[in-house]
Amino acid sequence: MAAAAQEPPDAAALYREHCSECHGAGRLGAMGPALLPQNLKRLSRNRAAEVIRNGAPATQMPAFHDRLDSAAIDSLVEYIYTPLKRIPAWGVEQMRASHVVYHPPGSLPPKPRFSADLQNLFVVVELGDHHATLLDGDTFTPIHRFPTRFALHGGPKYSNGGRYVFFASRDGWISKFDIYNLEYVAEIRAGINSRNVAVSADGRYVMVANYLPHTLVLLDGSDLAPLRIIPASDGNGHSSRVSAVYAAEPRNSFIVALKDIPELWEIPYPADAARAGAGPLPIRRIRTSSYLDDFFINQEYTLVIGTSRDGSSQVVDLEQGKVTHTLDLPGMPHLGSGISWIYRGRPVLATPNMKHGIVSVVDMTSWKTIRRIETLGPGFFMRSHENTPYAWVDVFFGPNRDAVHVIDKRTLEIVKTLRPAPGKTSAHVEFTRDGTRALLSIWDPDGAVIVYDSRTLKELKRIPMRKPSGKYNVHNKLSRSAGTSH
Repeated sequence: MAAAAQEPPDAAALYREHCSECHGAGRLGAMGPALLPQNLKRLSRNRAAEVIRNGAPATQMPAFHDRLDSAAIDSLVEYIYTPLKRIPAWGVEQMRASHVVYHPPGSLPPKPRFSADLQNLFVVVELGDHHATLLDGDTFTPIHRFPTRFALHGGPKYSNGGRYVFFASRDGWISKFDIYNLEYVAEIRAGINSRNVAVSADGRYVMVANYLPHTLVLLDGSDLAPLRIIPASDGNGHSSRVSAVYAAEPRNSFIVALKDIPELWEIPYPADAARAGAGPLPIRRIRTSSYLDDFFINQEYTLVIGTSRDGSSQVVDLEQGKVTHTLDLPGMPHLGSGISWIYRGRPVLATPNMKHGIVSVVDMTSWKTIRRIETLGPGFFMRSHENTPYAWVDVFFGPNRDAVHVIDKRTLEIVKTLRPAPGKTSAHVEFTRDGTRALLSIWDPDGAVIVYDSRTLKELKRIPMRKPSGKYNVHNKLSRSAGTSH
């Protein structure tokens, strides 16, 4: 008698059980990206199966080989490459319906409700329970703790001398918070799956980078009203997810990296909000040699150093409008966490690597790699400050995730390895305004922010927090410190 045919895997049920928590019940993205054919164009089906089976380096995607057999994995691959019958529209009409102004511009007092050095405040994002804490950078005492949208991403951005902070969530919500009055003033959902937000130096404009839909969204910085949707397209029918957008203050423009089209865009700030909503915005398109998944901008905002997940790295000269150099950066350098300083009279760029246990140091004049510093494993964040001789880098991935290396910027040698919470991930350092204190996160539901003396490397204080993913100092961000991301 023939054996009964084996039931094929129920891909939808497998997705709900194993994938929906991170990627959304409708495959539209949540903590993880949207899983739709148009967002998977650069990923082959064989590679997708490998990622499900073995996980993905440089992400929080776990391996499922111990839970799913080959048939189940193949069924999931087929499922995520199947187009949805209907992708929700997200245009101006939907944005306006989501838009809430809690306090109209000018309706709140212009003075803070608390006493502190307003330039030495930190906003700490606590992913553990979706809150943020406003922290006094002199006394290291919390001033105010408030709820945020789900799964913030991309780092908050400040405007108006630090009075306002803008947040972006992975599910597209943009929030404007008045630090002086400890109140949200406006919110809008600008996309279905968003990457980050950038704010013009004068605070007039907010630009949102979206994975889904494939758009940039320009908002009014005063109340987050939508001004313009910019399709991320090459003009020939090919659309792209937007990797990231950054404000280039010295250039009065936004710099945009595209994930599925080999182009870098520069978009000047509109002269006024009325013009922002009418007529085409000029987009300067710079052709790149490969896709830009991650990038670093030099302090003068004249150069963009970009890298792709295929291992290629390139230097784009914004003045010349072209690629001028390629770099020898193996693995997966995390240029978005790169920092720069002067080493022996020459500017250098240092970047952690999300695939290999190295920190690469690149001479920014010759574009040669002058040192590869071996670490205990792949890292994610690297930080420093102009007033400290040290750079800090974590070991975010792998068994040594509880370690943080301290590198002497003068010798390019590791001088100390800290393990402040054995067995728990230690990551993301941010410095006080004057650089005398370094704040390190313990990424755990029962985590903490640990304050160190940045000269002696002695622990000074632990502040309990719920998985504090990042800390952002007002002065260091607004002054574009070379030791932090912008």
